[in-house]
Amino acid sequence: MICVSASGIRWPISIAFLALVPLAAVGETGAVAAGWQRILNSVGLDLAVGPAPFTILEGDSPPARAFGFRSTAETVLVAAVEELRDPQLEVVWERPLTLPVYKLPLGARVFAREKWGKSPLVAGWRQDGRAVLWTATGVGEKGYERFPYLLQALADLGVEFPFRGARTWAFFDSSYRLRADSDFLARRWRAAGIAAIHAAAWHYYDPDPGRDEYLKKLIEACHRQGILVYAWLELPHVSEKFWDDHPGWREKTAILQDAHLDWRKLMNLADPDCSRAVGAGLRALVARFDWDGVNLAELYFESLSGPADPQRFTPMSDTVRSDFRQEAGFDPWELFRRDSPRYWERDRGAWSRFAAFRAALALRLEERWLAAAKSWRPDLDLVLTHIDDRFDTRMKEHLGADAAAALPLLDRFNFTFAVEDPATVWHLGPERYAEMARRYAELTPHQDRLAVDINTVERYQDVYPTKRQTGSELFQLVHAASRAFSRVMLYFEQSIARTDYDLLAAASATVSRVKPAPGGLQVEASQTVGVRRAGPVRLDGRPWPATDGEIVWIPAGRHLIESDPARLPLHLLQLNADLLDARVIAGGIEINYRSSGRAPALLDYKPNLIEMDGRKIDPQVLDAGAHFTILLPPGQRTVRVLAQ
Repeated sequence: MICVSASGIRWPISIAFLALVPLAAVGETGAVAAGWQRILNSVGLDLAVGPAPFTILEGDSPPARAFGFRSTAETVLVAAVEELRDPQLEVVWERPLTLPVYKLPLGARVFAREKWGKSPLVAGWRQDGRAVLWTATGVGEKGYERFPYLLQALADLGVEFPFRGARTWAFFDSSYRLRADSDFLARRWRAAGIAAIHAAAWHYYDPDPGRDEYLKKLIEACHRQGILVYAWLELPHVSEKFWDDHPGWREKTAILQDAHLDWRKLMNLADPDCSRAVGAGLRALVARFDWDGVNLAELYFESLSGPADPQRFTPMSDTVRSDFRQEAGFDPWELFRRDSPRYWERDRGAWSRFAAFRAALALRLEERWLAAAKSWRPDLDLVLTHIDDRFDTRMKEHLGADAAAALPLLDRFNFTFAVEDPATVWHLGPERYAEMARRYAELTPHQDRLAVDINTVERYQDVYPTKRQTGSELFQLVHAASRAFSRVMLYFEQSIARTDYDLLAAASATVSRVKPAPGGLQVEASQTVGVRRAGPVRLDGRPWPATDGEIVWIPAGRHLIESDPARLPLHLLQLNADLLDARVIAGGIEINYRSSGRAPALLDYKPNLIEMDGRKIDPQVLDAGAHFTILLPPGQRTVRVLAQ
């Protein structure tokens, strides 16, 4: 049995485990305790104070038998698991185990079972206001080797998670959501702690009344929920129509075919005429919609295998070949022709010269389009999504992606540099994000502008227990990334399992320390965070308006949260920005914040007068029914919002 806390004192999980669980029942105690520590840490449950909210039982231990979980003489070889929350999910154990078949206590709810014989593996119920969760065996050292949805099971048993983050970004492709209601999606994203959606803008490059109306409604719905919307661009892909209309501007592969690779149809942005036409189209695209920012994603070349895969290798357009020929004296296509001496000189410098040229071209394109995006609308928040080349150092050679060369652009442009996990490292664990952040910290002083892009898709490597990141694995990834980077991006919102949505906000919270205090809690966090605390509160000794009655939003740093007997009439329900301070003033609330883009503020009252830095302003005010949303301007600001 594991008790997380009792009598207001935090119990280290490993100590409780050693004291209460026999070694014979669970195997290697240290490894098991480490697994549970990682699970609970990923959503802040290891920091809970007050009476223990749940009891965890494992296997055929005396505490499990005391609760009614009893093994029989029958055994089962467990290699595959059926999660009743998602029966279609393939859960396969890397190391099958022979386990007893168990009899469960009356009223226990089964959450997971052996796939073929249906013997129970995870079960639980509520008893005396506490959740009781049992697993037929240990969870493993990582915490996600066997049972993906243990945290969801705790949630089903009534366990509340103490913290919420609200800084996650997610990619969105409307082609996967054609029938989804915009208001439903926006409310769901807000509940998951998603602060911004990066919408696939290539679908809207060419005006179309029906599609345009859908996107406008989606942006409005997001803004009402305090969610920002960015134009996600995948240059050199522009649009299907642009590809069809301009065959002469199509990029070429190393076999001199049009570069239609997977879903992307790549254009030759090195061609000045093509570049000008694309720029004009993107300027019009930005003008048609109320975007909050632009994400220039993956603005480099193919392929992940480099010159070993000429059918996917780009760029090999006439423009690129001519430019390189003038610089190096030979056609780079010769590097791919077996009848050319250059093909056999790859290892003697010819290939290295073209690889360097290609990386320099990618850098010029990134610089050019960052400058162009800023010219389209100066208030747009900019993002450059760039493949990581620190873990897999082949990325520069294979894709032309050079992070060390691109990061100095942060000295000239105000943008977020989002580091994308290459597919080659998707099988590595959450620990890689701290190491990745460390490596990038060596390259730039602008660590506050570094983000990380996590791909929640099926992996090509042999991974266990699921091909796609879900459940405890996903929450550990999100939590570790949130601690290491200023922002976490998820690719993409549709690939996130429905069962994971409810706990994403808890996983993204960055609380580092919680300490009981007389009448309250002392909480320390590295970013603005929500703390579950019902009723009116005081923060650091004064009335605190940034609460919805259930979640208290506090700035980064160390703060004391206490109950307050007096209820305030007006509240800041949530702020999509770095909250620096909030205070009650006569007739309203004063908010101090910092944001690189717009800062939506959700209020439980209708604003009558809004002043920023002492001057009246007229930002958009949206009526969302249950609240009002103000779209405040970017920057570090002090805003006073007075009630009607």
